[in-house]
Amino acid sequence: MASWNSIPLEITYEVLGWTAFSSWSIGYYPQIILNFRRKSVVGLSFDFAVLNLMKHSTYLIYNASLYFSSVIQKQYYEKYGYEQMLPVAANDVAFSTHAVLATSTIVFQILIYDRGSQKVSKIAIAMIFAVFFFAAVCFFLALPSHSWLWLISIFNSIQAFMTVIKYIPQAVMNFTRKSTAGFSIGYILLDFTGGTTNFLQMIVQSIDQGSLVNFFGNLGKMLVSLVSIFFDLIFMCQRYVLYPPNENAEVSPKLVEESTEPLIMTSDHPQLDKV
Repeated sequence: MASWNSIPLEITYEVLGWTAFSSWSIGYYPQIILNFRRKSVVGLSFDFAVLNLMKHSTYLIYNASLYFSSVIQKQYYEKYGYEQMLPVAANDVAFSTHAVLATSTIVFQILIYDRGSQKVSKIAIAMIFAVFFFAAVCFFLALPSHSWLWLISIFNSIQAFMTVIKYIPQAVMNFTRKSTAGFSIGYILLDFTGGTTNFLQMIVQSIDQGSLVNFFGNLGKMLVSLVSIFFDLIFMCQRYVLYPPNENAEVSPKLVEESTEPLIMTSDHPQLDKV
């Protein structure tokens, strides 16, 4: 089992990891508080919320399994070499656990607060059922040979795929409404910080070990960081450049004419006035 070669790099790794944890974890609260104050979730994409919950649930399975299971750790070392370090840190497990709780809170707010005409799209619902079915099939395939590392790697791939998909409904909603009102920019700024520090953490580990195995061994973590950074830049552009907020305006549920399938927009949807 590998150990750190440089104490300063190890300290840097821990600082970056817990900075990512703090940024990503705190980032949920601006949206939760915004929903609570408005007693409304109008302007927040429901597809984004439910896909985010699915993404973090599968990521928690991967992180917790690799971090705590000696059986899965043994399979990892047999595949990548005993001289390698595990690509999952304590902050990854802590973040995933908190993220599941936070996103569950947001989904609960969707159930109890004013929703206007918004709904979870049929595409998102079908995607969730497809993920559950695929995960179940993979479990039964892994069961005879106890291929647990392969199984949790599937979960890691699912969460990486969900990371790519989950941002799209919110970005499309902002574009369609020509407004970011109802969607907290605080979440995006902290998400950007978390994605950046998370990726830097992986770089620090690679520098210390003189190896890129931690990138290949946890491809999902790398993709989460890069995809988050990419979409956060889009959201920041929408907020500060394309659709700057009007401080005197409020979001009215009656103004939101969101499709029940926001992943596919048609010309039938009227564009809304800027908020």
